[in-house]
Amino acid sequence: MKSNTTTILVAAGALLVGGVATAAFMNNRPSSGDFVANGEPAPRGLEYADVVKVAPITEREPQYAQVVNSAAIRETTSSSSPREVCRDVVVQERLPERDGNVGGTVAGAVIGGLLGNQVGGGNGRKLATVAGAVGGGMVGNRVDRNHVGGRVVDRTERQCHTENANSQSSRVVGYDVTYRNADGTTGTMRMDNKPGERISLGDADNVVAYDVTYRYDGFEKTVRMNDKPASDRLPVVDGQLVTQTASTAGDRGVRVDAGSTRQ
Repeated sequence: MKSNTTTILVAAGALLVGGVATAAFMNNRPSSGDFVANGEPAPRGLEYADVVKVAPITEREPQYAQVVNSAAIRETTSSSSPREVCRDVVVQERLPERDGNVGGTVAGAVIGGLLGNQVGGGNGRKLATVAGAVGGGMVGNRVDRNHVGGRVVDRTERQCHTENANSQSSRVVGYDVTYRNADGTTGTMRMDNKPGERISLGDADNVVAYDVTYRYDGFEKTVRMNDKPASDRLPVVDGQLVTQTASTAGDRGVRVDAGSTRQ
């Protein structure tokens, strides 16, 4: 009986020692989840790489802006030039009065002389002519003095004067154009011709990508990204760098660098 009891105690002790050894072995060996089939370490989960440098990549591209409004600029000029203006005007005038000294006297003398010349002959005719002229002149002078003042008559007279002719002219000399850039900012510029729906702002360096240098596991690598990193760290999933994440559910998903970050 004593022998059987001893045997049972030895067996129990052996079983206890074996269990402890087995547990120690299981605790010290790597778990099956720490290795993949090819012997490489298992994925390490979410980690981060530090951004060291960001270099923009630019290309020369034409720049355009959307036209918001265009207002015509007008220039008005004034000019003045002299010109002659004429018109016909009816005026009245009084004929000149006889003064009794010349007109009637001369006329009377001529008539009297002609009449006296018809009388007699020789020296008598001469005397008669002289006497007729003297008498006729006296009669004509008296008639002229008794004449009523000259009458009023109408006549057309052309009158001219100089006037300054003023004129104004207006023309479009340009356009004030308000435009909106691609980034939403607005600006104004003056153009010679009326623009269409958009205007060219010339060529400019446009950022098309970024060369991002990052540090991970003590090593530095450079990857080209379409967008500038939002922070100074980039996520690393299972040893691969995530260069772009979706902004909304169902978007483009997650893009990772093609190469592993492990060296």
